[in-house]
Amino acid sequence: MEAVEYVPRPLSAENVNIIDVTLRDGEQTAGVIFSREEKLHIARLLREIGVRSYEVGCPWLCAEEREIIAAIVREDADGPIGFCRNRSEDIRLAADCGLHNVTISMSTSDYHIERKFGASRDWVLDTMLSVAREARHLGLGFTVSAEDASRSDQTFLTQYFKAALDAGAQRVRFCDTMGVLTPLRTFEVVSRLVDCVGSAIEMHTHNDFGMATANAMAGLKAGAHFVTVSVGGLGNSAGHGALEEVVMALKHLEGVVLPIATDRFREVAEYVAEASARAIPVWKAIVGTNVFAHESGIHADGVLKNPKTYEAFSPEEVGLQRQILVGKHSGSHTIEHKFRNEFGIDIGQEEAQQVLARARAMAIEKKRALFDKELMLIYNQVCAQAAGGGEELT
Repeated sequence: MEAVEYVPRPLSAENVNIIDVTLRDGEQTAGVIFSREEKLHIARLLREIGVRSYEVGCPWLCAEEREIIAAIVREDADGPIGFCRNRSEDIRLAADCGLHNVTISMSTSDYHIERKFGASRDWVLDTMLSVAREARHLGLGFTVSAEDASRSDQTFLTQYFKAALDAGAQRVRFCDTMGVLTPLRTFEVVSRLVDCVGSAIEMHTHNDFGMATANAMAGLKAGAHFVTVSVGGLGNSAGHGALEEVVMALKHLEGVVLPIATDRFREVAEYVAEASARAIPVWKAIVGTNVFAHESGIHADGVLKNPKTYEAFSPEEVGLQRQILVGKHSGSHTIEHKFRNEFGIDIGQEEAQQVLARARAMAIEKKRALFDKELMLIYNQVCAQAAGGGEELT
């Protein structure tokens, strides 16, 4: 078979659609449970920052879940999406909650079909079409999801997607459930699918190998028009492509600006982290505090002269602040900046060098950057010596 060369498709704000799954897949993270008020507040935050479509939970789970879903729907009729299994009764429960849209989940890989269900591909198609008919009968918009799509036979997956779209699905979801794809492979597979079924494909990428955001971007470049994300990447196993990562990558790497208030990303991430009892790692891409924390003398000096030397975007753009830290790798310019601009002390070059030497020694001893009060203690010691006191303050 002759190899086909696929060309990246142009991206625009009109053909990129975000679907957040924090309230559903995020809560399926091992050990995470959102309270009623937390789910309501997360839904409000998502709407406030500009996310228009979001999965709110599983109507079939329990009565409490249905009550929460109904409460969210009362505040927002169009945005919420219910997640349903391949059962007609799940669709009816979703309709009872007042939902207008559902995701119908079905496995398409032989791993799942044969070993999980003990069934056949024909059974998958027949079941999906039966559930789709129920959704259509109840007047619900629906997305048909292919669980484990990345390990599915691609000919069968194409058949499944075509059948779903012919049955009235608004879009079809491509799930890299095991996170086993690479960006290049994702681009190739999704390009082929777009050629066969069109652009109404929703990327649902997992982060087991650390490629969820990259694979989501590759799927969009291949022509998919929809992508699922979660705040902070929260989700099953190693999580998903993160809302903040995908939106900022689109903006700064592809020039696609979505109508989403990125300056509230840190605020939203903090709330979700607190609700899920998960700390935001300081090194977390986009919203981690270390993204804009500079200790290295070379980096700090460059950033102080022009932030663009070491920052791809401003900290304010995602609700953070720049931090100039003093530690083992700091330089004298950092000391001068800290004292003049943060402490209001006009420190000289000689004093700065003396403070730096002591600061480095203390940082090595404590194995961290120094607190402001520790820098002031060092400064007072240097001043006392310079005044001829002979003894250091402790």
